[in-house]
Amino acid sequence: MYQVAGIQMRPIMNNVNANLKRGIKFIREAAKEEVDLIVLPEMWTTGYHLSKEAFLKLGEDRNGPTVTAIREEAKRANASIICPFIEKTLNNDLHISAAVIDNTGDLRGVVRKSVLWGRENNIFKSGNIEYPVFDIKVGKVGILICYEIEFPETSRLLALQEADMIVCPSVWSVASSHRWDIQLPARALDNTVFIFGVNNVGSNSCGKSKLVSPLGDVLVEASENKEEILIHIVDDEMLKWAREEVPYLNDFKSKLTPGGINKIPIPKL
Repeated sequence: MYQVAGIQMRPIMNNVNANLKRGIKFIREAAKEEVDLIVLPEMWTTGYHLSKEAFLKLGEDRNGPTVTAIREEAKRANASIICPFIEKTLNNDLHISAAVIDNTGDLRGVVRKSVLWGRENNIFKSGNIEYPVFDIKVGKVGILICYEIEFPETSRLLALQEADMIVCPSVWSVASSHRWDIQLPARALDNTVFIFGVNNVGSNSCGKSKLVSPLGDVLVEASENKEEILIHIVDDEMLKWAREEVPYLNDFKSKLTPGGINKIPIPKL
């Protein structure tokens, strides 16, 4: 068993320094509860509704001030942290990225959003169609950033790599909140994994960060419009119970693997 914390925030638009300070304050509050995994929402340092020029000014690399500061906070909290950030490359390409930081402060990897939504295509570059699983303090975790989780195949690829939990940092809109309520439980049940969706509030974001069980039950959910720290215990025995009750992964046929059976190994379950 372990505890997770989702930081549901209202970002201050175009102010990385202020958001970083506020995010660290939330992290330290969560750490008082001895949590093992802390997840921040997509674009928490910048806000969403900015121009490409603004994002170019605010972007940073994986060794920049945001990831560096959060690595120190992970070590201090003894908790793994999923830290989204606006990544800018040496070529001035922009990515919507997330750093995976373990409780030791080690940077285990950076994932880049592979499927962009709407206007994001005019600002950011898509990441590769790759969905790695990270073995961190709480177990095997995959990351899908916002729109990526709306495609069943992405979650399935993570499940086939033995992910126990899929974390989904998001800026999910009010108009699309019904999809958030449907798709997160669906992805959890389809793949018998925990889904932890952490969303923003304000500026047309619908909140409702939630932890979903491997049987698709919402275990805990935040409000629609308030900043808050969503904390809940994860009982990893639920994975065993769910997979005995609904043996989708055990009965999965390898020829159904997205991308073909040679693209990804099928685990022995």
